[in-house]
Amino acid sequence: MAGTLALVLSVVASVLGGVLREAALLPWALLAFAGAADLLLSPSRRKEVAFELVPEIFVGETADLKLAVANAPDALRGRLEWPVGVSGPGEFAFEVSDDRTARARVPCRAVRRGNWSFEYLWLSWQSRLKLFEFVPRIAVGASVRVVPNIRLVQSGQITTTVASTLFGVKENRIIGEGSEFHQLRDFVQGMDVKTIDWKRSARRRSLVAKELRAERNHQVIVALDTGYLMREEVMGIAKIDHAVTAALATAWAAIIGGDLVACYAYDIQPRVFVAPQAGRAAFARLRSLMADFTYVGRETNHMLALSELNARTPKRSLIVIFTDFVDTTSAELLIENIGILARRHVLIFVTLRDPETEGLVETAPETLNGVATLVAASQSIAERRLVHERLARLGVTVVDARPDQVTARLISAYLDIKAREVI
Repeated sequence: MAGTLALVLSVVASVLGGVLREAALLPWALLAFAGAADLLLSPSRRKEVAFELVPEIFVGETADLKLAVANAPDALRGRLEWPVGVSGPGEFAFEVSDDRTARARVPCRAVRRGNWSFEYLWLSWQSRLKLFEFVPRIAVGASVRVVPNIRLVQSGQITTTVASTLFGVKENRIIGEGSEFHQLRDFVQGMDVKTIDWKRSARRRSLVAKELRAERNHQVIVALDTGYLMREEVMGIAKIDHAVTAALATAWAAIIGGDLVACYAYDIQPRVFVAPQAGRAAFARLRSLMADFTYVGRETNHMLALSELNARTPKRSLIVIFTDFVDTTSAELLIENIGILARRHVLIFVTLRDPETEGLVETAPETLNGVATLVAASQSIAERRLVHERLARLGVTVVDARPDQVTARLISAYLDIKAREVI
């Protein structure tokens, strides 16, 4: 603004001529003097910034990055260079306290697993006389690790649900209806005659009944498709990250339920297979393993991957498959190989619904483009439903839910299968 005013005065003096022409350079001299004074009066551009951030963030959650700048000017603003795996506001303001320390709390949302570094921070403020704007770039040096979300595991909610279902209120129903021997007890009136152990009764010369309970130590295998379709974002997070969250929750539920847990990951070919293990150490290993799953751009070869899984698991197991498909044509090989697996194993097929697609169907279109979008979304939903129905006819348990609901439905399906002893 000051430069424009000086230019106008110089042009006017030059046009009028005479004595004023000799004064044409005066506005520029005044502007230069004001600029030099402004630089001398303004705070130094060298700033030291203190950063504070938690070392780990669960994917899909938000943590605050705390910034502090000493000897800060008024109206200080900042802008971060965000890494790929963390998102946040494009620009943010600092609050300057009485001791001239500026502080800001910047929300950081974790959107992709991995180790991410904050490279640079740009600060912005105006000089004392508003003639300049200072924009220094400062190296941050802060980093954060985005890890799979195990919030439900840490909260104890899954532990409470599984323990109360399998070993609490329903313990009386499970004992006596299972297939695993529990103990012997004296036969009393009202008990099922089929539970009498006639050989032991003959030895003791009194009726003895066998008490059974639900069998444990089953094999539970979480199989994750890590192909390019699982990179699609749903509710701001890649499908593979939603799948990893649900897989870890199910693995924890299986461990609490006394089962052995294995992990299998595949895309164009099998990538990872971890043999079934029990205990909390197995969960820690699975969590570390899944944290390193990469986001690949390769198409999934279901025929090769599921055939390999079938060959690796001769014992009847519960297999939880997390995958995705585009239409019925692309799902043909998937359905065929799942049908082969279902002959020997118990299967849970998990897919994620897209709330945006469902919202398109529920919203009345106002333009021809909207009609075309509605038809495409309806067709996509219908084809997915058709695939799920075909899988259900093969005896596969289908869990098709929104990302925020899939974990609860999956654990419920696991507990139902466990209680019915179909493994």
